Amino acid sequence: MNDAYRDSLSRRLGAVHRLYREACATMDLEQVNAVAAPTTLPIAFSLVHQLLIEDLSRALCGGPAPLCEPAALAPLRLGVHDHGKERPVEEMMAQRIGDYDAFRALQERVFSATEAYVVAVAPTSLDEVLVAAPYPEQLAHTFSALVGAERGITRSDALECWVYQHALRHLGEIEHARSLVGLGGMTS
Repeated sequence: MNDAYRDSLSRRLGAVHRLYREACATMDLEQVNAVAAPTTLPIAFSLVHQLLIEDLSRALCGGPAPLCEPAALAPLRLGVHDHGKERPVEEMMAQRIGDYDAFRALQERVFSATEAYVVAVAPTSLDEVLVAAPYPEQLAHTFSALVGAERGITRSDALECWVYQHALRHLGEIEHARSLVGLGGMTS
């Protein structure tokens, strides 16, 4: 890997983070916590899930320790204190954000930490295998396992899949959910 790849990843992460910031700036707490239908997760789920996974993934990729420790999460007054990856939809339907300003402040800290890490990561370390194949059950059926294949999941694969691609996927959910609460999408 080289500086050009790292710079591209850095720009892409900055762009997706910018879209999250814009989405959050144009929604209020009622819209974020709204449940449009009995089995439709609130926007709060996608926001909290993405944030917690990015924070943990950055650390798993060799970056700074997670910022979303219990003391940092307490002011958010979340409905469910979990990223929800392995929990049923019925349980995560209860996800709510109690203090939206506190959430946005923590989101900014996490995004800034991730962006700073990607800018500073040594390009030569991006080919390092973080998870060797065969994959543990928790990863065996994930997008990152498909990307890593027999080679193993490298640092660049992990950053692309666990942070960048994951953020894009949930931004798409948020854009759709925004229409359900009377708002427009973020990009054309």
